[in-house]
Amino acid sequence: MEWQDRGIIIGTRRHGETSLILEVMTEQRGRHLGLVRGGRSRKQQPVLQPGNEVELTWRARLEEHLGTFQVEPVALAAARLMEHPSGIYGIQLLASHLRLLPERDKHAELFRAMEVVIEHLCEPEIAGPLMVRFELRLLEELGFGLDLSSCAGTGARQELVYVSPKSGRAVSRTAGEPWKDKLLALPAFLGGASATVPDETAIAGAFDLTGYFLRRHVYEPRAMKEPDERAGFVSAVRRAIARNRDGAA
Repeated sequence: MEWQDRGIIIGTRRHGETSLILEVMTEQRGRHLGLVRGGRSRKQQPVLQPGNEVELTWRARLEEHLGTFQVEPVALAAARLMEHPSGIYGIQLLASHLRLLPERDKHAELFRAMEVVIEHLCEPEIAGPLMVRFELRLLEELGFGLDLSSCAGTGARQELVYVSPKSGRAVSRTAGEPWKDKLLALPAFLGGASATVPDETAIAGAFDLTGYFLRRHVYEPRAMKEPDERAGFVSAVRRAIARNRDGAA
């Protein structure tokens, strides 16, 4: 068995004295593991870092085997990501999210979304909203997508300010007013106001929203805790946005 694909490294672990087991998110074959012989060498180590994009050749006798990877660098983003808290926490959070998916299941749209997020992880004002939208896409891929396009009660597409915790659908201000204490807040930049630039409060609210559904549908049923990297990423983004705002004032 043999195939070629491009992928983004999300993790490694040692194997024997000189090799590594490489974990990648590939474009056509989803999250995939493979052995890299000599992966702990000085030559290989800079390439085999989380966040780097690589070309992969995978070989195995049978499809269900671990197999081996031959790796060629394409775009080495790891060093850049390690210079910023949002980059460090962000790539770790992406890896945690992708591990919620079954191994070897194709998720090409998530792969492309991941590429965009990684490109902007060191720009917190952009990275925060992108990561929220990545989480929304992840929920959809897992079968728990939210519908934020129109009001669940009236079909309206304006003034969407709430989300039903039961259905995951948006609710307009007017329709939701009688039950607002039981509804989740929908930040403006997710509710159709695409030109709205979120501040640190809106970013925190957006992650509270996706976090609610991740806990309800994913973490709690699997007896998992929310990854610490998520809180670290949100905190890093909020601090950076507040610092940039204060610096511009």
